[in-house]
Parts: sequence; structure tokens; C-alpha cells
Amino acid sequence: MFHLEVQGVTCGPIHNLSFTWSPGVSWVCGDECKGKTTLLRLLAGDLQPTAGKVIAPEGGVFWIDLQSPEHDATTVQACWDALRPHYPQWHHEVLNDLVDALNMNEHREKQLHMLSAGSRRKVMVIAALASGATITLLDQPFAALDFGSIRIIKEFLHEAAEHPSRAWIVADYTAPDDVPLASVLNLDAQQ
Repeated sequence: MFHLEVQGVTCGPIHNLSFTWSPGVSWVCGDECKGKTTLLRLLAGDLQPTAGKVIAPEGGVFWIDLQSPEHDATTVQACWDALRPHYPQWHHEVLNDLVDALNMNEHREKQLHMLSAGSRRKVMVIAALASGATITLLDQPFAALDFGSIRIIKEFLHEAAEHPSRAWIVADYTAPDDVPLASVLNLDAQQ
């Protein structure tokens, strides 16, 4: 049974937050420094709350931040190859379809530091959407992307919205009106 919840969680800018997510696509929105990334890191287990608890379902949580310099020397393909063993439900065909759709084939053997901010973000988004994890966390997936790439990712999220046992939680400043959402958590209203 799917159950993703935070109960009375406090960490950094987040204070005594309780919220439950259901399968499908959900949005976490709010202004700068309101805790969007902090919340994703809590859900991923990358951070521990100073109070409260996080309850996550079986099946894995996908979270990665490829913006840090520690990943600079890794090639795009090596990044995907390193992630794949951690996600037993990895979808090779989804990865390949997204690589084609997002024009990333020519970048497979490039190191991440050689990529534009948008292409580097595409590497993360492609891995996230191909992971097959029960919970997929996406932090500002549209930043630095062209309109065509945003449209492709939104099409994927539109299809994902109907999934009965997986959740995609997206953090960004505002929730879109063109993707069906299971829930919206506005961190501006929580402060």
C-alpha cells in the first residue's frame, strides 16, 4: 500500500509540517528559501528532521542533485550507469525515449562540467523519470530548459498523473495548470 507522509516535521525553514501524498503527480511550491529542496531531501532520507518523522513506502525514492561540483568529471552515460543498479525497476526504454526526445544522444560521453545548465538538468530529469522508483523527487525540473523540453517533461508527468502506485513530487515556485495534480503543498501558506 502506498503511504508517503510527514508528521510534525521540522528542519531548517520547515516547522511542524504534516502532509500526506497519494500516488500521481504532486507539487510542492513556494518562494525562495521556503524549504522546497529541504522537503525533498527529507523525503529522500538525505536529511533527517530535527523533529517529527517521515513515513515512506517500499520501492525506493529517487533523488539526486547533479549540480554540485563532485559530479563534474562524470560523463552523462556513466552517471546513468551508476544510478541504474540502485533502482530495480529502471526503465531502459524510457531512458532511451527521453534521450532521443530531449536531444541528449550527442552528450552521452561528455562530462557534466561540459554541459549547459539546461543539459545538465536534463541528465537528472531523464534519470529520475527512468528510475522506476515508487517515489520520484524532482527539484525545479524546468529550470534552464527550452519550451520544447518542458513540453516533453510535462507530457510525461501528464501520463504519470494516473499511476495507481507511484508518486512524482515536483518542487518549483508555482504549480502548473496544465498537469493534473494529486495535491499541491504551498510552503508559503505553511510559514
